[in-house]
Amino acid sequence: MYHRDCFKALYVHKFRAMLGKNRLIFPGEKGLSQDSAKRLRFVPGVVYVDEGAACGRSPEDRAKTLAEVKAVLQNVGFPWHAVALEEVFGLPPSVLQCSAQEPAGTEGAYKSAVDSFLQQQHVLGGEQPHQSHTQAAPGPCSLAGSPTATQTAALCRLFDSVRTLTAKEELLQTLRTHLILHVARAHGYSKVMTGDSCTRLAIKLMTNLALGRGAFLAWDTGFSDERHGDVVVVRPMRDHTLKEVAFYNHLFAVPSVFTPAIDTKAPEKASIHRLMEAFILRLQSQFPSTVSTVYRTSEKLVKAPREDCAASPSGPRCLLCLCTLDVDTAAAGVGDHGLGQWQDQARSSSCVHREDVQAQVLEQLCYGCRVNMKDLPSLDPLPPYILVEAQLRSQRAWAMQEIQEYLIEDSDPEAEEALAQSTAGLTTQEQGGKNAGTGL
Repeated sequence: MYHRDCFKALYVHKFRAMLGKNRLIFPGEKGLSQDSAKRLRFVPGVVYVDEGAACGRSPEDRAKTLAEVKAVLQNVGFPWHAVALEEVFGLPPSVLQCSAQEPAGTEGAYKSAVDSFLQQQHVLGGEQPHQSHTQAAPGPCSLAGSPTATQTAALCRLFDSVRTLTAKEELLQTLRTHLILHVARAHGYSKVMTGDSCTRLAIKLMTNLALGRGAFLAWDTGFSDERHGDVVVVRPMRDHTLKEVAFYNHLFAVPSVFTPAIDTKAPEKASIHRLMEAFILRLQSQFPSTVSTVYRTSEKLVKAPREDCAASPSGPRCLLCLCTLDVDTAAAGVGDHGLGQWQDQARSSSCVHREDVQAQVLEQLCYGCRVNMKDLPSLDPLPPYILVEAQLRSQRAWAMQEIQEYLIEDSDPEAEEALAQSTAGLTTQEQGGKNAGTGL
């Protein structure tokens, strides 16, 4: 048992220690978060995503919730952004492109940034001793306007067409990530901070294993996720348990807005997510070290790509989760005869504009995303930016295949030797021509 003040000190210390230990967020940098503490060295912002349409909520309920969220965000004192999930139908295809990531700063660069920030804060403190630099008046805030009826209908049609709750939850998480990524880039944020606790991460680790995403556990549950390149996802709350978060919110009267989720009131076996959550929490009640054991296991995972996959941002990546493709071409149809047929059609076609959109999309998905897409009878309801990006990738792949035989790789010793011999022969012929000309 902790004293109230001691518990608060420990809670805040865990958060700051996680950021300080990893040294990923530099002073003065902008980070988009759903829950930010005051007097931080970086410049935080808060984002709220309205998912009411995917959960089947009425427009009246959504408007009421949005008004409550707006009242809370206005009291936070930070820039905030409220967006509706329907806005994914207006995203550009570039949101699925892995932008170049700036090189990570060295330890010396981090210390220099800290010293510069502290000096700047000291100067500002001398001029205005009662005002903190990070608590300046927030910039322009954005409020989710009423999405168009067409967008709402399209989103409802998409989720109504998905057969299983498991696929719905994965699709919702994917679209939410794409939307937050777009908001971060549009407003100049280089980091996105999520509130995942160690309890949630332990559940997510076991869930992703069951969903066939074992190759990406280090990205999905680690402290940082750099798969998007220019925007890094960080999880500074990963040392806090779900019980600690609940106690902190209760003891210090943290304002909260409760909204139904897509799995609210769903039975325990309705989805893999619900089943794994019930399993972990039930096991935790019987064996209190369950969550910590699973969580510590996730800390030991290393972000290493498969040997036969490209590790660079330009390498083949999943169209939805943007992770490196983990499916072998020869074994792509194992356990999924329909998917294998789709891929055979895709490989046998030599035309860029293939009529089968489903084959065009499925061949660009990792194993876990392919399994989820099986529960979507048709990919036509997907947001346009996904289908457009799939077509663009297919066109680039086809064009590269067409000109591949005319390219010479620097690492090909035979090509280099042939090129050297031809160059030497040409030089000899030129020299002979010059000699002949001299003789005339």
